Amino acid sequence: MGELVKVIAKALVDHPEMVTVKEVEGSHSLIVELSVAPEDMGKVIGKQGRIAKAIRTVVKAAAIKENKRVVVEIVQ
Repeated sequence: MGELVKVIAKALVDHPEMVTVKEVEGSHSLIVELSVAPEDMGKVIGKQGRIAKAIRTVVKAAAIKENKRVVVEIVQ
């Protein structure tokens, strides 16, 4: 799941080399932490969070295929 988030984020930002993804295994779910350059934060979140919601929706759909629960967090 982390690789999917990384590919999507790199396509959106101006500094793809600054994109990092960290996967944290929880008790019942997988948490994917996405970090981008500060100036690219707005591009990943989008107006009123639309881009972030779209990323979460795509990842959630992929996770359902694998019977997993995935949470995507955008961190600074």
